[in-house]
Amino acid sequence: MTSEKTLERYMAWDGKHNRMPVIPYTISLPRPVLDDLHDRLNRTRWPDGIRGAGWSYGADPHYMKELVTYWTDRFDWKKQEDSLNRFPHFLAEIAGLKVHFIHVRGTGEQRKPLLLLHGWPSSFVQMLKILPLLEDSFDIVVPSLPGYGFSEASPEPGMSVGMMARIFHSLMTETLGYRRYAVRGGDLGAGVLNQMALMYPGAVIGTHAGGTYPWVDFDHLPGDLSPAEVGFVANVKKWREEEMAYAMLHASKPQTLAYALNDSPAGLAAWIVEKFRRWSDCHGNVERRFTKDELLTNLTIYWATGTINSSMRLYYESMRDPGLWGRNPVPNAMLMSSRDLFPTPREWVERQANPSRYTEIDRGGHFLEWEEPELVAQDIKAFFGNLE
Repeated sequence: MTSEKTLERYMAWDGKHNRMPVIPYTISLPRPVLDDLHDRLNRTRWPDGIRGAGWSYGADPHYMKELVTYWTDRFDWKKQEDSLNRFPHFLAEIAGLKVHFIHVRGTGEQRKPLLLLHGWPSSFVQMLKILPLLEDSFDIVVPSLPGYGFSEASPEPGMSVGMMARIFHSLMTETLGYRRYAVRGGDLGAGVLNQMALMYPGAVIGTHAGGTYPWVDFDHLPGDLSPAEVGFVANVKKWREEEMAYAMLHASKPQTLAYALNDSPAGLAAWIVEKFRRWSDCHGNVERRFTKDELLTNLTIYWATGTINSSMRLYYESMRDPGLWGRNPVPNAMLMSSRDLFPTPREWVERQANPSRYTEIDRGGHFLEWEEPELVAQDIKAFFGNLE
C-alpha cells in the first residue's frame, strides 16, 4: 500500500500551493542526448531468432532491424520536434512535480473544458490528430501522465492512478481555473478518469472511455452471465494466459526490467512496438496504422526523457493502491471497438457503471484517438454535447 509519508503528502496538499506558475514550454531535446541515442543504435547487439518465426516469439527481428535502421539513418527528430511545437505546450508545478500539458482554447461559444488522458505505452502524441476535430466544441487539455515523457516522475512511492487523479483535478480547477470539466481516457488513462469521477463528481461533467476491462474475478463470477459475457470472460482468461506477462512484470519488478530498456533503445523499441502491433487494428502489419515516424516519435520521447521506468511503475503503484471503488457516479460513455484486445460487452460494463451511452464500432484498436480520430471525435461531441 502507499506509504504513510506519501499518503500524508498528497492528502495534505490542497492544490493551492503551486510554486511555479503556468509557463510556456518548447520541446527541444539536447544534441548530446540525440548523439548518444544514435551511437547506441549503431552499436545494437542483436539477439538470435528462429528462422521464419515472424512475431510468434515476440518482436520480429527482421522488422526490428528495419525500424532501428530507419531510426538511425532516416528519422528526422528535428522535423518531428517542429511539428510537436506547433501546439501550445506548458509546464505547471503541482504537488511538487512539473507537469507537462498542451492547452488548446477552442473556438466555439459554448465550449466545454475537456481533459484527454493517454495510457501505456503511449504518450500525449496519441491525442494530436484529434485536437483539430474538437476545437470547435472544447477547450482541450492534453497532459503527459506524471512519469511519462515531459512530466516529471515522482521520486517517492505512491504515484498511482488515484494520485494522478488528484493532480489532474488540480490542473483543471486550481491551475487552469475551470470549475467543471469533461474527461476522455483509455488504457491507464481510463483508470485515472474513473478515479476522478469517484473523487470529484461535482466537478466532472462526464467521462468518455475506450478500451477493454481485463480485470475479472474468476472466483466470484456472476451467475447470470449473458452469452456475450461468457465469451468476454473466456477472452479475458486467454489474454491473461498469453498476453499479460508484461503487465505482471510491470506490477511486480519494474526496476529490474528498466535497466535493460533504459540502456538499449533497440530493446525499448521492441518492448513498445510489439504492443502497438498486437493492440492496434493493424491486421498484423503495424504500419497499416502507424508510420515509422509516428512510432519513433513516441519512442524518442520515452528514450530522451528516460521515463520507461517511471511509466511502468504506474502498474506497480496502482496494484498496491487501486484507489476508490464504486460505480461511476457521473454521466459516462463507452466507445467500444470490436477490434480492440477483446470487446467488452455492454452487459459487463453495466455491472461496473451506469453507462449513459455505449457505442460499438468495427474498426480501430486500443489507441483509438490515433487510429480513428474522426470516429472518436464524433462520439465525444455527441455525448458531451447533450450534457450541461
